[in-house]
Amino acid sequence: MTHHNRRLDIALAIGLAAFVLLPWYRVEGGFYGFGWLSGFPGDAATAPGILELVSHGRWWLSIAAALLLLGVAARFVSDPARRGALLLCAGTAGTLFLALQGLAIGFSGWSWTISETLFGALSDGQPSMGAGAVLLGIVFVLLASFGLADRGAMKGDAFVVGAIAMLVFLVAIFVFYPIGSMFVGAFQDFDGSFNPDGFLTNIQDPSIWSLNCLVGGDRCGVAWRTLWLAIMTAGGSTLLGLCFALVATRTRFPFKKGLRLLTILPIITPPFVVGLALTLLFGRSGVATQAISSLLGIEPGRWLYGLTGIWIAQVLSFTPISFLVLIGVVEGVSPSMEEASQTLRADRWRTFWRVSLPLMKPGLANAFLIGFIESMADFGNPLVLGGSHGVLSTEIFFAVVGSQNDPSRAAVLAMVLLLFTLSAFLAQRVWLAGKSFATVTGKGDSGAHIALPRGLSIAVHAIVIPWMIFTIVVYAMILFGGFVRTWGLDNTLTFDHYARAFSIGLRDDGGLAWTGVAWNSFWTTMEIALIAAPLTAAVGLLTAYLIVRQKFVGRNLFEFALMMSFAIPGTVIGISYIMAFNLPPLEMTGTAVILIACFVFRNMPVGVRGGVAAMSQLDKSLDEASLTLRANSFRTIRKVILPLLRPAITAALVYSFVRAITSISAVIFLVSAQYNMATSYIVGLVENGEYGVAIAYSSVLILVMVTVIAGFQLLVGERRLRRENRVASAAPTTMASAKIGQEKTA
Repeated sequence: MTHHNRRLDIALAIGLAAFVLLPWYRVEGGFYGFGWLSGFPGDAATAPGILELVSHGRWWLSIAAALLLLGVAARFVSDPARRGALLLCAGTAGTLFLALQGLAIGFSGWSWTISETLFGALSDGQPSMGAGAVLLGIVFVLLASFGLADRGAMKGDAFVVGAIAMLVFLVAIFVFYPIGSMFVGAFQDFDGSFNPDGFLTNIQDPSIWSLNCLVGGDRCGVAWRTLWLAIMTAGGSTLLGLCFALVATRTRFPFKKGLRLLTILPIITPPFVVGLALTLLFGRSGVATQAISSLLGIEPGRWLYGLTGIWIAQVLSFTPISFLVLIGVVEGVSPSMEEASQTLRADRWRTFWRVSLPLMKPGLANAFLIGFIESMADFGNPLVLGGSHGVLSTEIFFAVVGSQNDPSRAAVLAMVLLLFTLSAFLAQRVWLAGKSFATVTGKGDSGAHIALPRGLSIAVHAIVIPWMIFTIVVYAMILFGGFVRTWGLDNTLTFDHYARAFSIGLRDDGGLAWTGVAWNSFWTTMEIALIAAPLTAAVGLLTAYLIVRQKFVGRNLFEFALMMSFAIPGTVIGISYIMAFNLPPLEMTGTAVILIACFVFRNMPVGVRGGVAAMSQLDKSLDEASLTLRANSFRTIRKVILPLLRPAITAALVYSFVRAITSISAVIFLVSAQYNMATSYIVGLVENGEYGVAIAYSSVLILVMVTVIAGFQLLVGERRLRRENRVASAAPTTMASAKIGQEKTA
């Protein structure tokens, strides 16, 4: 039996099991609770597809059964071309049919008027898809992939074709389908009927587009406020990130390790905690505000609550990301080019301005784009510091959960937000398209970077040092705030906040009782983050392998579609998931699955970019040697590629784990009473004025993230590019050669 036949047999067996042995529709209480086994298979709510067809009148499932049998029949066709055609037909038709019947038939019957006109009224509808329907849909995608491989696609490599098809299928479901549902929702009434009035009313709302601030009015519309804030935040974080990168790489600053540590802290901090710390410093009862008020005898003001406070918090939060983007770019500028400029009698300032800085354009553009999108998507800081100056993310939230209860308005605001971010994403690609910034070639470059011009060096130190001090003070407030009884009123030291959040008691049987109020959301967050992190890394690195190593039609479009999900703000993802997955065919709201899917496809682009960068450094001859020795693509990835991608794996795991814990903009829409995430719970504490417990919870999260990041580092290990020299008495020439080899590899 060939590998291809074995894969096909397994896929067909899974498809038959999905239709015959698993509940076809969604089970109340969850599939993994296994409570459905008590009524299986006779109960209509838990019956498999075959009984839904035969006993419960769902006649349309006969088409799915016929297409699955067509795939079974194709298994016994010996001619690869004919078998491929049959499998491709069965798989493609089956996937499309399941999608269409799921969309067309709802709880009470036909969802579309045209369907009722063509086929007549249905006596009964259908619930959302369950384990059987979802698993059969995956099998149909695999059958289509095997059919394409039989017909010679990707040199007949079924694994590669299947990976591409499955990624396209998943991205279509979890990225494009929710966004499409959001656009459709903007034109729907509460009962789901088409009604453009809500869209027309909201898109023309003066509170969104007003420019009164330009003619002496109180404020501009929320769209322009958000856009201006995003531009200012992106500019500020990019400038500060560049200053940090220059100080870390081009100066003799004595505290470089401390500088790098400070840039990591905001990344592992829940996003709204920085805003909360600023409130403890500069709010009406803040330490700095009270000190200045007592010293100067002035009334404490509310200047922090508004766009100014949000801007300070966002720049503090997003500068580290800009620094991490820019430090590699600054270090990557070739010293030989700077030396050539000075050889031609250019001074250090002219060399920096005309040679070094232009070569940093890709990094600057990426840092600006990241700052812009992060500011647009930020929810926590505007919620804490916005006051009456709302931005698009908070307005979307209040349109859904507030007294307005206007899904159409939320969809329109999300569309505006998406328009801004995609425009910035496309503008960046157009600006950098067709330009070459390559300075690192295969030739050795042992020169040293030139020192910064004296005036520029003084300027960047004058920016970086006060900002470092300010960051230290902010984090001191975060740490100290968890140990005082009532901030600003009673600064008595206490452990009550930590005890209330994370107390542990004993049950009557002697076991541990998690009595703290934070334990439920804490364990839920850890569970979901630890599930989402490896899935995100796996999907991202597999996508990177396909982009770098495989050539197929539409590869550039495939890469752009995947990266575009990065440009979709979390707020838009959250509202689109609510609109897409709250009704058939896929109903996932209130479950852990929707949270995991959100994290995986929201954070996947970072794993893709990291994998592409790492894999581009691996010579293709490694793959070719493995394939020449008759290893298939899957074995080549597992045995050759993955061991050399350990740094990229670690980066993807760490980033996805941290983002799963610290995300709020999308999570705030998707949590439920059963699955409440830590960030959502802390927001509730802040809204109730329980600042001490909120800060204590955030401090514990930071400590846990540092511990888990170190664990990932140990688990994945380091990449080994050569055998270790285990002979202690090696000859000096051998040791010198090894050292030279290490330097070249580095």
